[in-house]
Amino acid sequence: MVDLIEKKRDGHELSKEEIRFAIEGYTNGDIPDYQMSALAMAIFFQDMTTDERAELTMAMVQSGDQIDLSAIEGVKVDKHSTGGVGDKTTIALAPLVAAVGVPVAKMSGRGLGHTGGTIDKLEAIPGFSVEITTNQFTELVNKNKLAVVGQTGNLTPADKKLYSLRDVTATVNSIPLIASSIMSKKIASGADAIVLDVKTGSGAFMKELNQSKELAQAMVNIGKSLGRETMAIISDMNQPLGNTIGNALEVKEAIEMLQGEGPDDLRELCLTLGSQMVYLAKQATSIDQARQMLKEAITNGKALEALKVFIEAQNGNSSIVDHPETLPEANYKLDVQAKEAGTVSAIVADKIGTAAMLLGAGRATKDSEIDLAVGIVLHKKIGDYVQEGEAIATLHANKENVSNVIEMVQAAYSFSSGDVDKPTLIYDEIY
Repeated sequence: MVDLIEKKRDGHELSKEEIRFAIEGYTNGDIPDYQMSALAMAIFFQDMTTDERAELTMAMVQSGDQIDLSAIEGVKVDKHSTGGVGDKTTIALAPLVAAVGVPVAKMSGRGLGHTGGTIDKLEAIPGFSVEITTNQFTELVNKNKLAVVGQTGNLTPADKKLYSLRDVTATVNSIPLIASSIMSKKIASGADAIVLDVKTGSGAFMKELNQSKELAQAMVNIGKSLGRETMAIISDMNQPLGNTIGNALEVKEAIEMLQGEGPDDLRELCLTLGSQMVYLAKQATSIDQARQMLKEAITNGKALEALKVFIEAQNGNSSIVDHPETLPEANYKLDVQAKEAGTVSAIVADKIGTAAMLLGAGRATKDSEIDLAVGIVLHKKIGDYVQEGEAIATLHANKENVSNVIEMVQAAYSFSSGDVDKPTLIYDEIY
């Protein structure tokens, strides 16, 4: 291991055998934390070649279980987002692409931070269960083209162990280590093709556009090196996605989008990602044709019907689609007023996310209980004009005194006296 650390420290390429030796040894406890952290720091400074990144990814995939989706008919396309505030894309996107014949076999986790993960959001639907067997999962995808299950089994233990180490050794922010971490989970989950939504901006893990592009390109290259068709987009997270932050509120907004309503940014993001998924699944001969198919599925109601079928198949109450007011509702609705007049010039997405978490919409620790009803609805976004005292947001809360949250939301907004352009939603598409 000392030789490998020295080799990478001096900027040389590690062989497949050397990478496997390091990952296997670290996973089974033969290589101590201090040596692995030295190798991680060497990688941080010296980077890795495309081949090294692919080998590192595959070594982490092979450190644990791999999901076999071969019993599911068709090309299985997985979507991954690097995360952000108000990102309810999967809830709308999965039924939308299933409606045009693309099998969506989705494994999702619970969220730590601003709001719950996809699993938590779906559990805002009364009765909905993600606890289904592998056989049920396969049957449901073959029958309805869609099922979502909680992550189970021993997927990529090397990644979990290495991630914890990177967290305490200042080596998290390394393109090869981030890219191989994300891609190892996607490949272990059994997808044939992968679509990536890499966020950029104040509310994203990657704040700078050039870094986000570099990460997206790295992941696309890894996917292709390992025989998976992979595409990526770079999308904006300088303000929350859509207008809602909070579990039941986000489900409601996803339903609105499938009804042909809801915010433009959520609709556009779903159509862009969905087009790539449909194209990679070989259900369309071009991205443009795929987009047209998805628009039709919204217009003719098939996307909404696919959502109902999906909810019912996993024991949920599908009547919430027609009656979203029956989703969990908070006891108090409190307006947040603008302290000044002007055009919204910036919204610090992270602050809005933290405000939602303080209301109970997310987890501060693994053991925190999520309140599925609470959250924030934004009325004004970047480029919108606001009068002093006008409501810029509404808090959905289950406690009356939330003055600290009101102040946090007010502090997240900046105003300008002149016109402000609405931000670009999709900066780039990477194939």
